[in-house]
Amino acid sequence: MTDQTPSNARQRIRGYITGTLLGGRDIEDDENLLLSGLIDSLGVMSLVAFLERTFGISIPFDEVILENFMSIDAVDDYVGKKLP
Repeated sequence: MTDQTPSNARQRIRGYITGTLLGGRDIEDDENLLLSGLIDSLGVMSLVAFLERTFGISIPFDEVILENFMSIDAVDDYVGKKLP
């Protein structure tokens, strides 16, 4: 998957983060969502629920870590590893 041809998963992840969690604010795919304060812990839990529901995956609590949820890129990579 390249930046020139974003995956359907990436588009859905981006849409949820920018549309629902950030109220329409546009961000770069590599922008740090957590350390910048754009998304708080409740936002992360909302994102986890969205990912589980949308992609039919299970996200264990011990995988809800900074490395997996710090940016759209990181979330997309994480979801890609969880999908069959």
